[in-house]
Amino acid sequence: MDFNVKKLASDAGVFFTRAVQFTEEKLGQAEKTELDPHLENLITRADCTKNWTEKILKQTEVLLQPNPSARIEEFIYDKLDKKLPSRTTNAELLGQYMLEAAIEFGPETPYGKTLITVGEYQKRLGGAEREFLHTSAATFLSPLRNFLEGDWRTISKERRLLENRRLDLDICKARLKKAKQAEAKAAAAPDFQETRPRNYVLSASASALLSEEVDKAEHELRVAQTEFDRQAEVTRLLLEGISSTHLNHLRCLQDFAEAQATYYAQCHHYMQDLQRELNSQKIRNAPHSSASVCPNPVSPAFLSGPASSGATIPSSSSSSQKPVTLAMEQSQLPITGARKARVLYDYDAHDTSELSLLADELITVYTVPGMDPDWLIGERGNEKGKVPVTYLELLS
Repeated sequence: MDFNVKKLASDAGVFFTRAVQFTEEKLGQAEKTELDPHLENLITRADCTKNWTEKILKQTEVLLQPNPSARIEEFIYDKLDKKLPSRTTNAELLGQYMLEAAIEFGPETPYGKTLITVGEYQKRLGGAEREFLHTSAATFLSPLRNFLEGDWRTISKERRLLENRRLDLDICKARLKKAKQAEAKAAAAPDFQETRPRNYVLSASASALLSEEVDKAEHELRVAQTEFDRQAEVTRLLLEGISSTHLNHLRCLQDFAEAQATYYAQCHHYMQDLQRELNSQKIRNAPHSSASVCPNPVSPAFLSGPASSGATIPSSSSSSQKPVTLAMEQSQLPITGARKARVLYDYDAHDTSELSLLADELITVYTVPGMDPDWLIGERGNEKGKVPVTYLELLS
């Protein structure tokens, strides 16, 4: 216990002496030992790395988890070293609500079927989002946190120790300077007023004490200089490791960008599949137009083209002549807006009046008066038929 009290008193004295030296340096009343320029540059670079790493880490956490309450919960679990419970993403929750709503409205109704389709894809999007969050946390956020909570704390500790060694060095320099000044002053003005031997003895004793004080101060200065140089070397080696930290963060950043690209590619793929399914459902649910509204593009009269001037139509009775005359009138309707179109998705014809399509092929499309606006007449070589507009990209 006595030893601890003495050590506490000694540490308090050292702390007070350093505080006095630091204050005098700030006030310009004491000299300050400057660090090596290379070491100063390393310190500046390290501070810059730490500041930007904190900002990037914080903003990435906001990007991946916009909810502040959820971020606080993750922070608490991380500090308690406990596994964070699995959390349902917003997209998964939306998909679940859609599936439950479809059951209430009727899964066989058009609205219910669409809810089921969209809900399933929302759950897929939510699963992709969860995988992206997990990958980003493991490959990007964790290395940044490890740097700030591990390497940077070590660097900060050694830098504080270096600052203390510098203050001790400057204190020793100031102490040696004062001792030399006192010794020089005593040597320049000796006391010869008294001629008694006792005064000569006292003067010689004081001179010896001053000389001893100078020697002690010089020894302390050499020790302080050695400790300062050693600590400066240790700090320099740690700070030079920042270059390795940059390389590690570079690899982590590349992994994060790759995970982000994979996530958005999955989302794009899911949304394309969803769009195809919705278009297919729309076409299946849409009522087909009758022949009086939309001509049958694959009827014999339509495929044969406009009737020649010498063409005759056999007629045995008025009832058998009427549909043939209607087909001839339809084939002679004026064609408008013929242009090229690129097929976006594969399409299977539902009956003989439609034309099957293959993705990325080019066809010629046009419309005829009175035709359903959701459909066009498509031509591919000698094949003709109705094609849905939603499956086409019209080209200029």
